[in-house]
Amino acid sequence: MALNRLVLTDFRNHHDAVLTPGTGFVVLTGENGAGKTNILEAVSLLAPGRGLRRAALGEMARQGGSGGFGVAAALVDALGGVDIGTGTQADAPERRLVRINGAPAAATALAEWLTVLWLTPAMDRLFVEGPGERRRFLDRLALALAPGHAHHSARYEAAMRQRNRILADANSNGGVPDAGWLAALEARMAEHGAAIETARRTTVAALGERLAAQAEGPFARAGLALEGWEGDAGTLQRELADGRRRDAAAGRTLAGPHRADLIVTHLGKGQAAHLCSTGEQKALLLGLVLGHAELVAERTGRAPILLLDEVAAHLDPSRRAALFERLAGGGQVWMTGTEPELFTAVSADATRYGVADGRIG
Repeated sequence: MALNRLVLTDFRNHHDAVLTPGTGFVVLTGENGAGKTNILEAVSLLAPGRGLRRAALGEMARQGGSGGFGVAAALVDALGGVDIGTGTQADAPERRLVRINGAPAAATALAEWLTVLWLTPAMDRLFVEGPGERRRFLDRLALALAPGHAHHSARYEAAMRQRNRILADANSNGGVPDAGWLAALEARMAEHGAAIETARRTTVAALGERLAAQAEGPFARAGLALEGWEGDAGTLQRELADGRRRDAAAGRTLAGPHRADLIVTHLGKGQAAHLCSTGEQKALLLGLVLGHAELVAERTGRAPILLLDEVAAHLDPSRRAALFERLAGGGQVWMTGTEPELFTAVSADATRYGVADGRIG
């Protein structure tokens, strides 16, 4: 599945932009601040979640615009096409709207049509940040192999927020929380939490096996493991019921898949990723994303759309050429850079755009 038309309306610094890319490489070049990453962010919003910047919806509307924004796309594959769109209206700037073929839909339904993965400069610290960032990264990988993962994650988080609120209110007021209500929420958390756990572990096992079997090359091989909470629905429901008093005192839920962490090692060096050099960490992350994209294409028959923001600038010429060669013939790949010369090794049939002050040419 690839985008063959992308329309931005009052999105970031783009007033009214239309792009008609091909199915392979899409190269965006321009000075810093021109709006290249904004285009990638718009594409990332065509999948469930908050996009590659994890920004609030209200921040995405163009300053001086209508107060809302729109991102619309036409997707095409060998079996046909579909029109999808998302955005906000001026009277509800933080309420996300989604339409699929003109009909209203939940944001989680986007996963049934499109898989989008990205690599941005902000992700360079993934291995040294807290576990929350790595969980979000892992959930994006799991979503590509299990489209229902977004639904389970949203339901789990909603139930957990309600449970935390009930426990906090009872703790501050000295009252007794409604045990029946808590039990119902904990049953919901157990059901969706078990599905989250299964999707994550399945993804880690499949991707880890694929990466371990690869030959050494220009991009480092990553070893993967999932640490933290582990269990099934029954285990989680018991732990939640038994931990109510503890969780009320802590002000948060201390058991469940939201406590997990993705552990990454450099297989070639036998070293934890967070102890590797900055260059090695970038090579690990790039190799991990490339391996996952290939795994998704193999398992689902649908290559994900890749968004690579300023990746080429941080690679030497040989690794740049190796990257382009590996990506050629796969899914649609959107890349940004400040200089067109960074992409001279990209195939001649690539779609190339120059971006300047929110204008695309």
